[in-house]
Order: sequence, then structure tokens, then C-alpha cells
Amino acid sequence: MQEPSRCRWPVARTKDRPANQLRIIGGRHRGRRLSFPDRPGLRPTSDRVRETLFNWVAPLIEGARCLDLFAGSGALGFEALSRGAGAVVMVERAAAVARQLRANAGLLGAADLQVHEADALIWLERGDPAPFDLIFLDPPFAEGLLAPAIERLERHGLPAPEARIYLEAPVQIGFPPLPESWELIRDKTAGQVRYGLVRVGPA
Repeated sequence: MQEPSRCRWPVARTKDRPANQLRIIGGRHRGRRLSFPDRPGLRPTSDRVRETLFNWVAPLIEGARCLDLFAGSGALGFEALSRGAGAVVMVERAAAVARQLRANAGLLGAADLQVHEADALIWLERGDPAPFDLIFLDPPFAEGLLAPAIERLERHGLPAPEARIYLEAPVQIGFPPLPESWELIRDKTAGQVRYGLVRVGPA
């Protein structure tokens, strides 16, 4: 859907002319609309699910270090930043999508947001110097990436103690087995999507 001309918010566009938009639903950027390219498998988390997720993590979002691993449209990472996250790291493999994420970060003046153009699983193998308080795992459903992402996150110690990890998967497949120190504390469905929240305890 194209942005109506009467909208008071500017929309950053790259030469790829993104055809889709998402709306930030809470925090200091509430109501901002951001464009994202039309790519197979790119499906922003719905407003309804995002509202539920950020109600779950509201007590710990302020100042949190967040990882949006399969960033896509950036809906989760931008929402976290709007609601007070201290830093957000986005990982996106598609060049055009990563360019739009950077354009949108510039539109929001998001100095504490980094975009890495990389395959998520390869990026995880490189590790990161500091753990994350909040991690979003919302990979393309058809590619079977949730289980290997979980394994690499655990192996490299990237979740901080007491971190929260958001999982999203198709209902018919569900979540893969979790590491022993991970506890699924929230679990819901919305249409054909299963989503939940994990708490990471001591190893």
C-alpha cells in the first residue's frame, strides 16, 4: 500500500522503490510509517502480535541490547528502539533490504542501530563481543532456520543471563527443541503463526 500524500511523516525510499509499509505502534516513534521492499518470505510481524510481544517485554525493554537476527522489514527492531531499547543490531542478508533498513534508521535518527548485511547463521559463527538482553528470531518460515539459529546462539553464549528470546514459527511446524537453560514462558497462536517468549536461565 502506498503512503497517502497527506501523511505528515516522510518515508525513506531507495532506488528499489519499496512497495510495502509497516507502522511503528508504540513508543517515541509511534505512528511512523516505514517502507520495505517486496521480497519473497519477507512478512513483518503483525501489529497484533507485536503489541502482545512488547507487552510481555515491557519491564525490560528500557536500555536493553537487542538483536533482530532475521531483520527483514525491521518491524521488531524498530519497535524495540522506539520503546526505549539502548541498542539494536539488525542482521539481513538481502542487499536491497539492508539498504532500506539503513535508510529507515536514518529517517528515525537511530544512532544506536546497526545493520549488518550478512547471512544470519554465518554472522552468528563470527560471534559478537557482548551478549544481548532481547533477541528476536523470526526467520523465513520455508527455510528451516530457527533450529540452527538457536543452536548457534547457545553455543556462542550470545543471550545474556535472564535474556528474553522471541520465537516465531508456522503453527504446523512449531518450535524446535530448546537448550536446557531456555524456558518457554509465553506461547500463543495468531492465525497460522505460533509465537512465544523464552527466558534464558543459568547454564
